[in-house]
Amino acid sequence: MKLVIVGSVAIDDIETPSGRRENSMGGSAVYASLSASRYTETGIVGIVGDDFPAETYDILKKHAIDLKGLETVHGKTFRWRGIYNDLNRAETLDTQLNVFSDFKPKLPEEYAMTEYIFLGNIHPQLQLDVIAQARNAKIIACDTMNFWIQSTPELLNEVIKRVNILFINEDEIKLLTQKEDIFLAVEDILHYGPEYVIVKRGADGAVVFNKKLETYCPIIGTNHVPTYCFLYNAPVYEVEKVIDPTGAGDSFAGGFMGYLAKQGKMDPETIKRAMVYGTAMASLNIESFSFDKLTIASMEEIEKRVEWLTRVGDKDSLS
Repeated sequence: MKLVIVGSVAIDDIETPSGRRENSMGGSAVYASLSASRYTETGIVGIVGDDFPAETYDILKKHAIDLKGLETVHGKTFRWRGIYNDLNRAETLDTQLNVFSDFKPKLPEEYAMTEYIFLGNIHPQLQLDVIAQARNAKIIACDTMNFWIQSTPELLNEVIKRVNILFINEDEIKLLTQKEDIFLAVEDILHYGPEYVIVKRGADGAVVFNKKLETYCPIIGTNHVPTYCFLYNAPVYEVEKVIDPTGAGDSFAGGFMGYLAKQGKMDPETIKRAMVYGTAMASLNIESFSFDKLTIASMEEIEKRVEWLTRVGDKDSLS
């Protein structure tokens, strides 16, 4: 197994300016694994109830996602209901953890020996439990959210110390570090231990920072002299119409990690390319409700977006 993805599997009711979708399949593990599976062999670790639709199992299997780590138990699957009045932020109307409240991730033997692991934005203690089970991990990446930053900051800091890559958005990193200057916030996080911090900026793309380059890169917008390097600013891919932003960050992370696992290395140039592939997958995700577009887009369409993003990103990048 090249890449293992651990996270939530959910049934969502979503309303956006484009309409409404009930009983929509979602969850961080689903979006990330469908995105990653375009590039590498992927396994999923999660939990669902016996109400989980059989057709979703079929979709995951069709995309060659290994399901040994997807546990099915008696009860109802995690459910989330939300509305997007602002496409940059969801308002949660209802959350029912159901079987997810008892989720204890267990890595099958094959998964425990994998080299690449992505931890979705689940409870930090569960992320630590997975890290403890991973006996051969080369690269571990994690995502998080405001809820964990506010409720379990000590545990989250322990996770961040033990991962190679952190995915986090601008609001979250400011909340976590209590610093409004994004560059000072990144510097704090890099001191915890990760080699790379990827700051998701929504409609403004994503930026990756690295602390291990020997030469410093110029930073626009601050007079602070950094002890890290701004590595790459991945632009956003402009889509004709945003239908549903749910899962965009997970699709980005999945595409990123899938490409990284396929290449089998983590040098700066590979990281830059992974940023572009992740952005391409996120752009597909937002063009439909649920994961519809992720499953039907051709590799030709993905590569066209990658080519455009690479051209624009190379032109705008400072490094």
